[in-house]
Amino acid sequence: MADFPQYLDVDYTDGEGESPEDYPALEDKLEKAIEVTKTGLQEYQNPAVMWTGGKDSTLTLYFVKEVAEQYDLDLPPTIFIDHFQHFDELIDFVEHWADEWDLEVVYARNEDVGSLADEPGDEIRVEDLNEQNRHHVRNILEYEEDTFPFLLDTYVGNHLLKTVALNNALEEYDIDGIISGIRWDEQEARADETFFSPRHDPDIYPPHDRVQPILQFEERDVWDAFWNFVVPETVEDYPAGHVPQDYDDLPNDLTHEDIPVSPKYFAGFRSLGSEVSTDKSAEEPAWLQDLEGTTERAGRAQDKEDLMARLRDLGYM
Repeated sequence: MADFPQYLDVDYTDGEGESPEDYPALEDKLEKAIEVTKTGLQEYQNPAVMWTGGKDSTLTLYFVKEVAEQYDLDLPPTIFIDHFQHFDELIDFVEHWADEWDLEVVYARNEDVGSLADEPGDEIRVEDLNEQNRHHVRNILEYEEDTFPFLLDTYVGNHLLKTVALNNALEEYDIDGIISGIRWDEQEARADETFFSPRHDPDIYPPHDRVQPILQFEERDVWDAFWNFVVPETVEDYPAGHVPQDYDDLPNDLTHEDIPVSPKYFAGFRSLGSEVSTDKSAEEPAWLQDLEGTTERAGRAQDKEDLMARLRDLGYM
């Protein structure tokens, strides 16, 4: 795609200066998500969907599936970043729904880093990395220590295990538009994002755009969309609007395997990071917690959260 982005007709200022309050009703948010998704599927020659198995990316995938079907567009592949530290339940969830929805899943892994550690927390020597990873550690991150821990939620670990893995996949599959489920209200570093966000500097990443259909959703809106649209339209016999009140509150003899919502959310997790650095927020399901009065990512290790703006500049989602 040597002529990227000349062939595109997208508005990089769409969403500039906006916030969730500019889309006051759930219907407004849904309408915008469909509009952005449709443009993304039509304008990009080789789009893909970033899918983590979490609620935001699964909601985004739902819009992609619905728009592709409604407008007879190709369903793009999904990219799943395997950082080697996922909850087992999350891997099971992704594999199950990839099969149910007939998805093509590209597993992006930084095999070089993964091969140098046996378990999370192991120290990895920078000199043992391949040339690409050493370049990122020394020249891009400007990290000067001899070793770094094999942990996802650290500056070096997050960049190597997620961003480098993603960028390698974008380059290998010649992706020009990655459809991502980030939201304005998640973090300060994402509050100024636009619906079509350029990533065109070849010195940092393979030139591409981020297509972001659910920026305008707040955490509460995401769950409202699941229980009123995603789940009842995906699961036969699920009554629209039924909101489970505890882990086992599923109607009509349905099981967790039938529901496109990770069981970890039913168990009290609000954000799904790495198994070793993410804790549940409460005992009740995520959607019943105090979403407005507490921080969504409070259960995540904070090293990475505090560096989010810098990581975003380097290509993190």
